[in-house]
Amino acid sequence: MQVFKKYISSCLLLSLVIFSLSACGYQLRGRGSVWPPGMKRVCVPVFENSSGRFELDLKLTRSVINELIARARVTIEPDQNKAQGLLVGDISSFKVQPIAFSSGGAASRYKVTVVTRVVFTDLLTDQILFADDNFTYVDEYEVPAGLDYETMENQAIDRLAEKFAKQLVVSLLEGF
Repeated sequence: MQVFKKYISSCLLLSLVIFSLSACGYQLRGRGSVWPPGMKRVCVPVFENSSGRFELDLKLTRSVINELIARARVTIEPDQNKAQGLLVGDISSFKVQPIAFSSGGAASRYKVTVVTRVVFTDLLTDQILFADDNFTYVDEYEVPAGLDYETMENQAIDRLAEKFAKQLVVSLLEGF
């Protein structure tokens, strides 16, 4: 009888612990996907470039298109009239700031900040599914001594464009 009481009390305690953990309030950070399940054709015009940085619009747009194809499994439709969705972007700011210096006083590490305005619209319902007037991505890169600043900055912008695209598509697909 004593063993039976211990068994029952252990089961009750285990059940209570499991119930407590399931109701403790942990949840995923995302607010849920804004992406409609049937969305398969998306028009992504070249982002507007109000920043003045040469070819940044092309690099960001190309990376966003590649990420949409890979992650959302959509077809990019150049004709907006045949598309189900429209993703429009405007690069409002591009800043490069030195954040570390060599012993000789030359900048050796930079922070790059890209600020965009992004709007994703369901063209079938004419409803805005995602809008962010201040979609910002920040990254850093180094310029080792003896290497060309321009080359290193261009390589950093290529990497930044890929990371920016991943962050944007995750925001669209997963609501983060």
